[in-house]
Amino acid sequence: MKYTFKGKHVNVTEAMQEMAKKKIGKFEKFFRPDAEAVLTFKVEKDRNIFEAAIYSGGTIIRAEELSSDMYAAMDLVVEKLERQIRKYKTKLGRRIRQEAMIPQNFDINEEIDEENNLKVVKIKRFPLKPMTLEEAILQMNLLSHSFFVFTNADTEAVNVVYRRNDGTYGLIEPEE
Repeated sequence: MKYTFKGKHVNVTEAMQEMAKKKIGKFEKFFRPDAEAVLTFKVEKDRNIFEAAIYSGGTIIRAEELSSDMYAAMDLVVEKLERQIRKYKTKLGRRIRQEAMIPQNFDINEEIDEENNLKVVKIKRFPLKPMTLEEAILQMNLLSHSFFVFTNADTEAVNVVYRRNDGTYGLIEPEE
């Protein structure tokens, strides 16, 4: 697994990198060798935030936690990733992205209550009008939605704009 370390408002020390590699490295057996782990360390006010995103064969497993201590935040992220992998082990290993995972390494023996209630209860159709990002944000706010799908007038690609927890906005674009 390839590791990428990022720091936001914090100097990522060698010790932090080694500890993160050790903790996240235990998930290497579940993913293909070309998987990439992007580990982000953030400090906002008195909160230490650790985020781990593992990219493998089109599948993304991501967790983010905050704590007063960066190492405690790492532990919380590891627990969250373990729960996600355990919960979706069958789906990730066989049905969703066979090329991303190594199914034979899923030797978790405990029974997991698989949620089979992944039903679509409503389908909405609407025309995708080309608009700028600013227009899309305005439209999303007028509708009081937390996200909005639109055709970007500049790129002519389908994009999604969304409201983040901190009140700012995010944009999802397709990769070229």
